[in-house]
Amino acid sequence: MKNKVAIITGAGRGVGRATARLFAQAGAQLVLFSRTQSQLDELVADIAPSAGSVLAMAGDVAREADVEALFQRVKETHGRVDILVNCAAIVAVKPFADMDIATWDQVMGINLRGTFLCCHAAFRLMMEQKQGVIINISSLSGVKGVEKFPGMSAYNVSKSGVAGLTEILAVEGKPYNIRVTAVSPGAIDTEMLRQAAPHLNAAMSPEQLAEIIRFLADDSGSMFSGSNIELFTNA
Repeated sequence: MKNKVAIITGAGRGVGRATARLFAQAGAQLVLFSRTQSQLDELVADIAPSAGSVLAMAGDVAREADVEALFQRVKETHGRVDILVNCAAIVAVKPFADMDIATWDQVMGINLRGTFLCCHAAFRLMMEQKQGVIINISSLSGVKGVEKFPGMSAYNVSKSGVAGLTEILAVEGKPYNIRVTAVSPGAIDTEMLRQAAPHLNAAMSPEQLAEIIRFLADDSGSMFSGSNIELFTNA
């Protein structure tokens, strides 16, 4: 992990923030992306002493121009990207009969389109490098046969799409030594969970999930390319 260039989206809070802290401790050269500049500033001040370097940019993963600006800055600063961790996500709880197009599009935009845009930009750089690692955060909400909860239609569909995207990218990335893995956790103790589903008991912390992400980003996780790792936890 030391000196590897790692882009983490959704780095301002939750799993993205915990992953950034852990990667910093390992000496990675971090590129942090989030919509809220103040959260990024706070995080940078916290981790800068231990990280190899830290570059923070505010932007929206659902906006193509923002993602293009992010990767252009990475190319200019580092010339490569070794690891991409897609943590950016939102959830909207609304009965399907009441679902409006704007809410549906917002969830799909960040969770699925945003993952696609970041993967697409990283994938092309990694093809040139002949190596790279992409880790996408999906969810048990997008896994067939797992208990579903009312009001989560947009979130469930978006996370199922992330898992499907991961599977095909692993196939197309194999000739270029690009490995792509999805992680599908259950309830994680984050602000997003507390807002969306306060009735659920979170059995995993963001820090625990970050440890799994770090393992997958390291060479030790190479055998998991193409996998959707389902994390069933009991509270």
